[in-house]
Amino acid sequence: MFDVDVTIVLIVSLVVLVGIGVHIAIALGIASALGIFLVTGGNFAVVQKMLASTAYESLRDYVFAVIPLFMLMGEFIAKSGAVTDVYKAINRGLKRLPGRLAVATVLGNAIFSFVTGVSIASAAAFSRIAYPQMKRFGYHKGFALGAVAGSSCLGMLIPPSVLMIVWGLLTEKSIGQIFLAGVLPGFLLVTLFILYVLGMAILKPDTVGGGRDAVIDDTDDEDLDSFAVWTSAIGIISVVVAVLGGIWFGIFSPTEGAGAGAVIGLVLALMKGMRWHELVDCVLSVGRTSAPILLLLITAALFSRSLAMTGVANAIQDFILGTGLQPWMIIAAMVGIWFLLGMVIDSISIMLLTVTIFEPIAVALGYDPIAFAIIGILAIEAGLLTPPFGLLVYTVKSTIPEEKDVSVMQIFKSSTPYWIIILICMVMIAIFPQIATYLPKLVF
Repeated sequence: MFDVDVTIVLIVSLVVLVGIGVHIAIALGIASALGIFLVTGGNFAVVQKMLASTAYESLRDYVFAVIPLFMLMGEFIAKSGAVTDVYKAINRGLKRLPGRLAVATVLGNAIFSFVTGVSIASAAAFSRIAYPQMKRFGYHKGFALGAVAGSSCLGMLIPPSVLMIVWGLLTEKSIGQIFLAGVLPGFLLVTLFILYVLGMAILKPDTVGGGRDAVIDDTDDEDLDSFAVWTSAIGIISVVVAVLGGIWFGIFSPTEGAGAGAVIGLVLALMKGMRWHELVDCVLSVGRTSAPILLLLITAALFSRSLAMTGVANAIQDFILGTGLQPWMIIAAMVGIWFLLGMVIDSISIMLLTVTIFEPIAVALGYDPIAFAIIGILAIEAGLLTPPFGLLVYTVKSTIPEEKDVSVMQIFKSSTPYWIIILICMVMIAIFPQIATYLPKLVF
């Protein structure tokens, strides 16, 4: 039964709390508690029991450990310097390619995505790794930073992605299938990004330093340690093959795979010279990052229960399906909402607010749930490049405080082509869902 009054109070209270700056987890918890309180006729004991049972049922699930474990794996590998070594090797290998530094940045972000799954981490890392090199060779600063911000979006599409994990938890879909569904779209997006960079290098060579980066510079070899590069490359390949391969072929569960990845990441970090205090810093950093995510998942589960009690989710679904709009129009409206939300709040919060409502509607419209997951992740991630509050752009800007002459809007402008490419990729998957579903159907 649809309770209109309680639904209005629930949604308005949530919007007001978020609008005045209350953390999204706290806002979800307060709005949910208020909704349950009103639905049950002011029975506070029920609210307490609902909160307790939701927290217990959410966090006792073995699969929830996958989030901090994958983050720990990424943190170990990032701190080991393995990605920096591989980036330098890619950069050297593409020596005669026009725009090779930007191409190396795209490829480096793709590799980094296989071991971290967090776009903001990618943006921060490559602002420090790739941007100084591009600046050295005379790249247009906006273009260079746009390449960093734009290609950082790969972090949430190429597995293991935190967004994929959260989507799987919210929709109760196989995390392994969603991981596998992101592989071909990820390669497609990497290809389109590289084609754009090469096109700019050919049509506007001044943007990439007039081709100076394609001239052999033997001084680069001074920074290239072959043993370190091979150690890093083998370590990263081992993580990808052991962890993702093991999950995809059913050797172990996503949580067990994340645990194995964390161990391999730790071994690699120790081989690369990680100190005890750095190891402790990694663990503490993951704790500070993952704890709020787990709190968000608890309050999101409570919010979903309150929506179910008021009947608003079914009412929204019935209303949208009853409008008579074409399926593509409804999906386009969802994407538009994701873009708008991406301007002001983070990706995981967007998922928690929308996925449990949008996903059943998309399935009812005939969309494959796995393909729709990839469409949704692309849309939510593109929102992080959308002005005026795209978080990836602000992450890049905050990482290079010394560049006073580069404005945030300049980075937004340079990131726009990547935003358009993500939109093109999204449309391609909507038209040809086999891009996302081929590998999951092949393996599972």
